[in-house]
Amino acid sequence: QVQLVESGGGLVQPGGSLRLSCAASGYAFSSYAMRWYRQAPGKERELVAAITNASGSTSYADSVKGRFTISRDNAKNTVYLQMNSLKPEDTAVYYCNAFRLEPRGTYWGQGTQVTVCS
Repeated sequence: QVQLVESGGGLVQPGGSLRLSCAASGYAFSSYAMRWYRQAPGKERELVAAITNASGSTSYADSVKGRFTISRDNAKNTVYLQMNSLKPEDTAVYYCNAFRLEPRGTYWGQGTQVTVCS
């Protein structure tokens, strides 16, 4: 059974930091690219950060570039999102996603709430 379990969300003041984790099981973690998405109330889900399976190349949405860092530990089947200099507009539910092109496959976690307010 495939599981993606996010943790590390919470309430933080503007300028603060959080580290999200996503523990994966039930599939070949190292064969999948990993992504973090977020969805704020009344808005569409947006891609925040991604990391490839092989080279570990990363990419980020412009809104988080320079503040967020995605990383993965294939030995622990875990992907992380380090979030620094948080802003109120970062408030959202953050979702972990596993994605593979060939053969095509995708899995989602249940989400973790991040709230940035003073």
